[in-house]
Amino acid sequence: MVGELPQYLYDPYLIINVLKVFFLGSFSFALAFALTPFLTNFLYKHKLWKKSPRTISIDGKKLETFLKYHTEKETKVPRFGGLLVWTVPVIVAIIFFLLSKIDFWVFQKLNFLSRSQTWLPFFALVAGALVGLIDDILQVKGKGKYFGGGLSLKKRLILMFFIGLIGGLWFYYKLGWQTLHIPRVGDIYLGALYIPFFILVTMATYSGGVIDGLDGLAGGAFATIFGAYGAIAFFNGQIDLAGFCAAVAGAILAFLWFNIPPARFYMGETGIMGLCPALTVVAFLTDSVLVLPIIGILLVIESASVILQLLSKKFLKRKLFLAAPIHHHFEAKGWPHYKVTMRFWVIGVISAIVGIAIRLLG
Repeated sequence: MVGELPQYLYDPYLIINVLKVFFLGSFSFALAFALTPFLTNFLYKHKLWKKSPRTISIDGKKLETFLKYHTEKETKVPRFGGLLVWTVPVIVAIIFFLLSKIDFWVFQKLNFLSRSQTWLPFFALVAGALVGLIDDILQVKGKGKYFGGGLSLKKRLILMFFIGLIGGLWFYYKLGWQTLHIPRVGDIYLGALYIPFFILVTMATYSGGVIDGLDGLAGGAFATIFGAYGAIAFFNGQIDLAGFCAAVAGAILAFLWFNIPPARFYMGETGIMGLCPALTVVAFLTDSVLVLPIIGILLVIESASVILQLLSKKFLKRKLFLAAPIHHHFEAKGWPHYKVTMRFWVIGVISAIVGIAIRLLG
């Protein structure tokens, strides 16, 4: 009959799973939203922002264009906003894990902490975030030789390499993953190459973390990406993993509420270095690595703009962009920062939809 819903939509298990994922995302958002005033009050009370602005680029040159827009602002807004995006999902997981011990099916169903689906993403999230937290602390204290404080790029890349190595070894030896899925083609065998490939994807994803440069930009981008992978995990039947993505996306959206211009705080490395390896693990667990450059197109564009800028300055002795990453290029061209952010959001959402479609059709 015209107008009737497909029979599978009447499946009570499907409805319960949908409600589980959406509830976890909403609960995470509400908890992060409630905790933010306490966090921001603490950050402003102790003036936990960079005492000196970033003045030197990766290649050691002075950041002339960047300093026109960000010198004063960088020293007046605290870091550590990324604490919300990784501590809240952990708290939510612990809450429902403990509640699942009660003999009540609703609490048992809401538990999404499972060895097969969410232990690895949580490990990557927390491990990366703790490294980023150290970097943020050093930046606030002005210790270190990098950008007025913090870990050097080399050290952060080395630490991210080891996180990727642990993940690659675990997938290969513990989980037995040796193939890579290509949409519309099938699986290709990688064997031991799976480990270096995992590391490469981890490093490449982290390089896209340079997107954290305008109020609201990184938050909107990562919320979209995790939402997209949550949808893929759900259609794969990985409900706990979908719940993880929903919890992370919910926390990011709460962060975004306070990070929209004018930002109350910045995500900082504790957020970026937690989200990037966690995203890598989720992409591998859903066997959807090859659509990551599509779903995360903004990360690709941002990272590529920095690489191209460095290559152009080294070999052509001139800048390819007015400033890099590319969002600063559009700022230098006269775009208001909110216009850059919102247009990037639109690109990110469209690309995420395309990535989901390619993966599901494949």
